[in-house]
Amino acid sequence: MKKIIYLSLVLSLASIIFASSVVRIEDIARFRGAMDNQLFGVGVVVGLDGNGDSGQLPSTLLANMLKNFGVVTTAAQLKSKNSALVMVTANIPPFYYPGMKLDVTVSSMGDAKSLRDGVLLQTPLYGADGNVYAVAQGQISLGGEESKQSVSLQKRYQLVGTIPNGAIVQKLIPSDIVKANVVTLLLNKPDFVTAARVAQAINGKFDAEIAKAVDAAAVDVTLPSIFKNKLIDFLAIIEQITVTPNIPQEIVINERTGTVIFGGDIQLPDFTMSYGNFSISITNGTVSTAGTKTTSNTIANLISALKALGATPQDIIAIIESLHRSGIIQQNVVIM
Repeated sequence: MKKIIYLSLVLSLASIIFASSVVRIEDIARFRGAMDNQLFGVGVVVGLDGNGDSGQLPSTLLANMLKNFGVVTTAAQLKSKNSALVMVTANIPPFYYPGMKLDVTVSSMGDAKSLRDGVLLQTPLYGADGNVYAVAQGQISLGGEESKQSVSLQKRYQLVGTIPNGAIVQKLIPSDIVKANVVTLLLNKPDFVTAARVAQAINGKFDAEIAKAVDAAAVDVTLPSIFKNKLIDFLAIIEQITVTPNIPQEIVINERTGTVIFGGDIQLPDFTMSYGNFSISITNGTVSTAGTKTTSNTIANLISALKALGATPQDIIAIIESLHRSGIIQQNVVIM
């Protein structure tokens, strides 16, 4: 006997509705000119107790470093497995001044077996413009399990480690936020509706037409004359303004984990479908789902009804994919 599911076209407040939450502008956007920058450098880790590189490159680099300190030696004399050549990377947020500290990631570049207990020697970190903006040095932490522990922890990955607060900023990266008396907000997720709502919220806050959505990603805001010498106060006010972002009606399916994620209140038209032991029908007639009444023809109610009748995640995913291919679901479906 096939299980019959009837879903109605009648909408009501009791239906499952996915309402967008109200968020602050600072949670969904950032000011143009105020962005993180990536830093990198090549350094040497020492003190590896025989777990370092076996090649000539680290020894040659060490010899050159010692030469800078007035110690004359050769790469052959320094050949050892107690050191390793590494790549050092870090992100520097905007407005970081000299003396402030950054976390760094240290990654082996050679054939070292482990960076455990190693110490990174002083390494300059460069920006994309070739200038040095920070200097890193310190004890490497791998995290995870320790030897002789009774507690079972995740096994360490031996060739990548971190140094918390291991880099000291040497130079401020300039941030030019205001251009021609205008600041620009860049949305983390470009969307025309959200951009328009952000502009409307800002105009409503200041009771003036100072904000305009340029496109789906950018909102230009003119600096009022009263805030000419109070830029930070103005930016702080903007960041705290609340807005309801638009959630696109999109379905994301992860077939490996059986996960279905959908945004927005996706409505379904009339259709009838047979799948395995399930006969699915959405009409504008009587509502009946295994004794439970449903009053909305949404994806959410369809999935809830299928789950209540014992459908597996794979069944639900197959049904959604079939509905999309047939044109019943017009919204974008992303399959991972």
